[in-house]
Amino acid sequence: MACLNPAQLRKFQEDGFLVLEGFLSADECVAMQQRIGEIVAEMDVPLHCRTEFSTQEEEQLRAQGSTDYFLSSGDKIRFFFEKGVFDKKGNFLVPPEKAINKIGHALHAHDPVFKCVTHSPKMQALARSLGLQMPVVVQSMYIFKQPHFGGEGGVARRMVRAPAGSVPGTSFLGSEPARDNSLFVPTPVQRGALVLIHGEVVHKSEPNLSDRSRQAYTFHLMEASGTIWSPENWLQPTAELPFPPLYT
Repeated sequence: MACLNPAQLRKFQEDGFLVLEGFLSADECVAMQQRIGEIVAEMDVPLHCRTEFSTQEEEQLRAQGSTDYFLSSGDKIRFFFEKGVFDKKGNFLVPPEKAINKIGHALHAHDPVFKCVTHSPKMQALARSLGLQMPVVVQSMYIFKQPHFGGEGGVARRMVRAPAGSVPGTSFLGSEPARDNSLFVPTPVQRGALVLIHGEVVHKSEPNLSDRSRQAYTFHLMEASGTIWSPENWLQPTAELPFPPLYT
């Protein structure tokens, strides 16, 4: 079991984040990486990435296709790529496994390996020790953080859906204040570590300048007891996939 002890709970409440080294076993890490390798090998690259566009109208169709693909990904397993990895005809310029930025947003629901990790007894015990009554899994992502050009994890304002049919399909509420870089706390972790981050904590990930990918599986929990999910949020539960309870 992975219940937090009082000192860990206090540290999380004070800092808004907590590192739990060794949370995932070596076998669990290997299982996720192997499964992702299989998913990538079998993936269908979305049409808006594969099509050659020449006119402005075709470019608008590509942008709309990309927007629709993203906005409807909340209950699916979909692929999002780094910039500059396709030629004009939609062929890969780098090996496919080096081209992906992330896979989202419902691995936790549709893939047995990631479902097992997400709902593991130790994950449920951790959530219970945080005092969560009815946590639901809102979304999940597998982030590749490719070597040399893995993009920065942005510091989020609140991303909402734009009016139907508009491009892009999302906009941001609020503005991002200038932040003192020296206030960020560097938190290097080992393979298998879990990083617990409160939803209001500003966090970021610097570009990966190493020769190796820096892969992570991440998922977001919401306390469903006494709360309402904003209908403005870009990601919405669907009839096919309501947000699944963490506790089984």
